[in-house]
Amino acid sequence: MPEHPRRILVAGASGAGKTTLARRIAAAAGLPFQEIDALFHGPDWTPRPSFVDDVDAFTSQPGWVIEWQYGAVQPLLAERAQLLVFLDYPRGRVMRQVIGRTLRRRLRREELWNGNREAPFRTILTDHEHIVRWAWRTHGTRAALVDEAGARNPGLAVVRLRHPREAESWLRETFPFAR
Repeated sequence: MPEHPRRILVAGASGAGKTTLARRIAAAAGLPFQEIDALFHGPDWTPRPSFVDDVDAFTSQPGWVIEWQYGAVQPLLAERAQLLVFLDYPRGRVMRQVIGRTLRRRLRREELWNGNREAPFRTILTDHEHIVRWAWRTHGTRAALVDEAGARNPGLAVVRLRHPREAESWLRETFPFAR
């Protein structure tokens, strides 16, 4: 792992805690953070046409932290990053987290990105792309994507964390001033 990484990705299944950890890393390392979902989702959940250009511009800076998502930009991100932190948590943990987060956001009617809010929870039954269904369906695919990114980018260090306690320990060791 680079001694003082300045271009950092956080990967994992939907609901694993990528955004939360990425924010904490950015704060501890004094680096800019960008939530990738805010770049991707326009009003009414439509993809923003400037998404790839916005990711390119953000990651053209000398230092940054961002989540590693969206196939259209994953190769670019992996190419530019020095470190990829992979939250490789068990499916049961991730599902508890994504369900809890989705319910909380829906009940509180939290605004997410560009005016979007979680759909009614009943849409889990009708929407094939519902975040809970997506998390279940894609959970097992993340490790292969991370392994492939590491193989294609020899300069990319990969840290695999298998439990939130392990992530906390790694964060404190790597960024001693992390809270």
